[in-house]
Amino acid sequence: MEISGVISAIVIGIVIGVLGRLVVPGRQRIGILWTIVIGIVAALIGSAIAAGLDVSDTKGVDWVEWLIQIALAALGVSALSRVKLRH
Repeated sequence: MEISGVISAIVIGIVIGVLGRLVVPGRQRIGILWTIVIGIVAALIGSAIAAGLDVSDTKGVDWVEWLIQIALAALGVSALSRVKLRH
């Protein structure tokens, strides 16, 4: 992976993580770095799922892929927030 790919993954991860965090109701007890990490992981896994469903390469904006990524980020934020709450 080239440096531009890494930078893109970080930027997309930030956006996906923040959007996922906004979807989850209530207060999340995780920091911004965890939000970014969850966003990056959700973006990568969401892209793989979208490719498996053959919806990742459409004309225009890939709304289905974005929705999958945001949903995964919301699940990740919610899960990690619950784990942090218990400790």
